[in-house]
Amino acid sequence: MSTPEASNKVPIMSIHTFEAAGRFPSILRFATVNPPPANALARRKRLAAGVSVLSNVLLTAGKLVAFLLSGSVSVLSEALHSVGDIVASMLAYASVRVSDVPADREHPYGHGKVESFAGLAEAMLLIGAGVYVGYEAIARLLNPERIRVDIALGIILVAAVWNAFVSRYILRVAEETDSEALRADALHLTADVFTSAGVLVALLLVWLTGNPIFDPLIALALTVWILLSGGRIAFRTYQALIDRRLPQEDIDVIVSILRRHPAVLGYHQLRTRKAGSQRHIDAHILVEDTLSLLEAHAITEEVEDLIRGKLPNVVITLHTEPFRHEAAHRKREHGDEIEPTPSDR
Repeated sequence: MSTPEASNKVPIMSIHTFEAAGRFPSILRFATVNPPPANALARRKRLAAGVSVLSNVLLTAGKLVAFLLSGSVSVLSEALHSVGDIVASMLAYASVRVSDVPADREHPYGHGKVESFAGLAEAMLLIGAGVYVGYEAIARLLNPERIRVDIALGIILVAAVWNAFVSRYILRVAEETDSEALRADALHLTADVFTSAGVLVALLLVWLTGNPIFDPLIALALTVWILLSGGRIAFRTYQALIDRRLPQEDIDVIVSILRRHPAVLGYHQLRTRKAGSQRHIDAHILVEDTLSLLEAHAITEEVEDLIRGKLPNVVITLHTEPFRHEAAHRKREHGDEIEPTPSDR
């Protein structure tokens, strides 16, 4: 049984690596890998999503009261936006719970893409809210109505400040856990902060000038902001759903490990994608033809663990091939050549 002290040191290779150590002494080593436990990350995601739901319910109630007392169409835009926020945050909460369910027989790649679907749904809610607010704003421009400013100013100011804190908290958790659903929720709430600021400007201008035309004008400007925010979220989640490769900085980490490893002579068919917070990586690596199966397996395990140690939430599959045999096969069957991978050692 491992001791607490030993648990901080994760051996890069299996026990069979010791049989290969005489041949490749440079690959016998240990690496300190301290990723947060998966269940701790899942709890953080659920807590952040729960905070978002509660916050949005309270703020929406306040904004609806402000609209009923003021009659302001810009305040109405805020209230409707927040109704969408409630649905969006509930989607985020449900999706982070489902996405962390382990892979099963029917879903061998896990449930990570549920988060992307939730993010796409949030984007559609934002776009729908923007269209409705734009319609109401145009109607008020054509038929201006007097509005009451007093109590609405205080409620919207409190909502803006509160949302600023909540959105920063949720975005921080989203980055730490790499959750697409929470990231979309945080961007949704950040958009709320800016729309609340716009509503405050509209109410102040109406209060200072006595002219209600500023209310629908600001509401139209907010419509553009809401639509752009929804479009950005939709594009990001769409890219995840169509299996776009990982960001270049993640690719660079993988390539650096493959190029620098002393026993990896080359690699090809590197493919990556994202599903929720999980990074899926597969590649073919080329090793010396004369290695035993145990030695080749030990090298493969080491490379996989090195990548896991550098990138969080990784599911990786490496296919190991004999370098010279594969090079001859490629030249004979495909007419191309495999060059040894340059090393930066």
